[in-house]
Amino acid sequence: MLHIAVASGKGGTGKTTIATSLAQVLPIGKTLLVDCDVEAPNAHLFINPIFTATKEVTKNIPVVDKSLCDYCGLCSDACKFNAISVIKQSSSSDQNILVFPNLCHACGVCSYICPQNAISEKPEKIGKLSKGSSVDGLDFANGELDIGAPDAAPVIHALKKWVLQGNSHYDTIILDSPPGASCSVVETIRGADFVLLVTEPTPFGLHDLRIAIKLIKDLNLPAGIIVNRDGIGNNDVDKLGKEEEIPILLRIPMEREIASALSTGKTLVSAFPKFQAAFKNIFQKINEIYRKANKVGK
Repeated sequence: MLHIAVASGKGGTGKTTIATSLAQVLPIGKTLLVDCDVEAPNAHLFINPIFTATKEVTKNIPVVDKSLCDYCGLCSDACKFNAISVIKQSSSSDQNILVFPNLCHACGVCSYICPQNAISEKPEKIGKLSKGSSVDGLDFANGELDIGAPDAAPVIHALKKWVLQGNSHYDTIILDSPPGASCSVVETIRGADFVLLVTEPTPFGLHDLRIAIKLIKDLNLPAGIIVNRDGIGNNDVDKLGKEEEIPILLRIPMEREIASALSTGKTLVSAFPKFQAAFKNIFQKINEIYRKANKVGK
């Protein structure tokens, strides 16, 4: 099973354009497209799936039984995220313990370390997962972070775990990553076999591509670059690719017709069938680079 993450250093470069089109040229029933941009999922607008299963995502929040708490402060000292605070006063009636759910990472250390067993945990909903298939049969899944929930990474982790359970029949899983290089991106591309970096030939695109490249280098992942809106800006992206020894696998020209088609909810390969061969070629190159990097078959 080949895991391909589609990422970028910045938003708006065309990750979803690439992820949806790549998924559509691969074999139906053997390919799964997963939208991991849980803060702003939009791949479903192009795939139009019929969702057949949903699941809530929760995280465990500490609950303190103040009748048992002796305000020793061990929980507060142990919490690295300042999600629990003990207010110690000379008068026992003025002592208090405060929990800040938005800072909590649900690690469970506070309940584990409490000598009075005064801390329990309760699940709190932070998001939702959905999966189904398009009319054409493309299997699809996405996650959605609840409004106000502060951390996308647990939803992405739950999404990846959920879609992989009992789904070993897939040959390829394509992960549409959030933009940037934050924890949510790391959670998405962790465990991937290959990363497609989508960029644009502009100063912003170049700057953020450098950040994305540093991330995938730190994670020791093979990668390729796709240049979207080719024809604007300059050739600095090409220079960077050569410096970092990351090949450019495709250039999508800056054309009004392409932008117009995408704005109506069409994928690139459905609106312009000429790109089907190009995306199949990308998949071939990904396999070649992956095999070379991992010495598969040698």
